[in-house]
Amino acid sequence: MDDRRISSELVYRLVDILVILLPLTVGAFYTHFYNVQGYLVAGLSAVVLFGLYGRFTEIYTSWGGRPLRDEAARIVVAWLLTFLSMVFIAFISKTSEQFSRVVLLAWLLITPVVLITARLILRQVFSHLKRLGMNNRSVAIVGMTENGLRFAKDLENNPDFGYRIAGFYDERQSENPSDFGGYSNLGNYEEMIKSARSGEWDQIYFALPVEAKQRMHALLDELSDSATPIRLLPDYFTTNLLHSKFIEIAETPVLCIYDSPFSSDHAFVKRMEDIIFGSVILTLISPVLLGIGLAVKLSSKGPVLFKQTRYGLKGEKILVWKFRTMTVCEDGDDVRQAQKNDDRFTPIGRFLRRTSLDELPQFINVLQGRMSIVGPRPHAVAHNEQYRSLIPGYMLRHMIKPGITGWAQINGWRGETNTIYKMKKRVEFDLEYMREWSLSLDLKIIFLTITRSFIDKNAY
Repeated sequence: MDDRRISSELVYRLVDILVILLPLTVGAFYTHFYNVQGYLVAGLSAVVLFGLYGRFTEIYTSWGGRPLRDEAARIVVAWLLTFLSMVFIAFISKTSEQFSRVVLLAWLLITPVVLITARLILRQVFSHLKRLGMNNRSVAIVGMTENGLRFAKDLENNPDFGYRIAGFYDERQSENPSDFGGYSNLGNYEEMIKSARSGEWDQIYFALPVEAKQRMHALLDELSDSATPIRLLPDYFTTNLLHSKFIEIAETPVLCIYDSPFSSDHAFVKRMEDIIFGSVILTLISPVLLGIGLAVKLSSKGPVLFKQTRYGLKGEKILVWKFRTMTVCEDGDDVRQAQKNDDRFTPIGRFLRRTSLDELPQFINVLQGRMSIVGPRPHAVAHNEQYRSLIPGYMLRHMIKPGITGWAQINGWRGETNTIYKMKKRVEFDLEYMREWSLSLDLKIIFLTITRSFIDKNAY
């Protein structure tokens, strides 16, 4: 971590401390308890917990390239965990009666709004400073390749990230800027080594092709005595390898190319997450389930629940439960996807699908162990057989349990997949979720699913 990142993190933390303490302290003066000391202790405790949860949810990592909605969701998750922890501490210490319920409720609702607003303002401030050339990092790229040029263009098109492209080092000698994509020719590799040793650039990125492996090894050996950070721009094949996990068998390291992304520890944590959250949610929504079941039964002929065969973990067939939303119950080799103006919808079916309420019975599947709350959405068997031969890596989705909601769904790739491109994007996000899985990512997906279910234009 460099000095620039430390300074921005320090600013974030200081602002967060003020935002958390201020409303609670002010609220203390407007209660008949007038327990300022108690509120201050609670506020400081919340600051410590928020800092810990903030590290866990990665809200203090660099925001460059991360959309605000992603950071906002992480802030909300960290704050909810902090507040619930404070409530639990107050309960077991029998001090909850010392605090005003009105003040605590206001603190719960106001704090995340102000935290997110403060982040937005800080983003604008830091972005403006970077556009002025302040606090930027100078970057040199080794190898005038398509990969290196694409990286340079990406940084140039995103000045808020705070990178300034100095130019390219390459063995080709040319004075024509067009030969280097309009960027400066900084010289050959010998000059690059001298610049690295002198600390002329903040970072140096290698973009040499795979065929130049021996040359790259030699250059890296030469750079081992420099203090300049050296980074590698991987090609497509190397990127896939980096996303794979290593295991050790008989003291030999093994790279898992196609395998489950979860360790036994991760699988246990995710199962506990499903059991705890699934039990709580199923208990809370049981009246809703009864009401919807009655409405389905009275509005059209047929069963209340629609059970369709789909692929689960490791491609095993499972029965997925949903409220029936159509006049047909298709399950076989020929299943037509629901369309926007589908005439098969029942009177209440369109509403249930648009609001995703038809998916609620799948929490029973979760407790059965067939599904997870978060994971790749299960497709009909007929659609699986169609796409597995058309999309590379499609069946890797089945290395984990299918989910009620998923990373692809909250990023807009749900609903009808009437083109190969749409299904490819869905699979792309599913595989990204499997690589990047964490408990905080699951909590974020659950939160965003709840907030977006009623406004998703692709839900039908």
